[in-house]
Amino acid sequence: MPLIHFFEEQIRFKLSKPRKTTAWILEVISLEKSTTKGLNFIFCNDSYLRKINIEYLRHHNLTDIITFDYSEESGIQGDVYISIQRVKENALKFNTEFDDELHRVIVHGVLHLLGYSDKTTRAKATMRKKEDAYLSLRAVPRETRK
Repeated sequence: MPLIHFFEEQIRFKLSKPRKTTAWILEVISLEKSTTKGLNFIFCNDSYLRKINIEYLRHHNLTDIITFDYSEESGIQGDVYISIQRVKENALKFNTEFDDELHRVIVHGVLHLLGYSDKTTRAKATMRKKEDAYLSLRAVPRETRK
């Protein structure tokens, strides 16, 4: 069984439907023709993620996500740090539901582990299109999809 775990650091946060989210993440990975050897999603606050951003990436700005890729030859593996504070603020900023924004950030991290980049305008557009497609899967029960 693939290992997907959810943790919290310096905040109290529980994912509302961890089993459903896990199944969705696994479906995304499968649709991308890959597997997982282990994923850790660490939900944290801005200060915790900023500290990681400075220490490991030498960036001093706030961000909503940092992904560490430990993948080797087959299957993805990594740690995905997500600032719940940033996700909440971005949900307000983009006028979307918190849960939708959180899942967008989750799939964004997964896409990075699958090899997608967002460094160029074209790459960002590709990633956004993939995010939108995979977010739409959450709305339709798996057994009713064709």
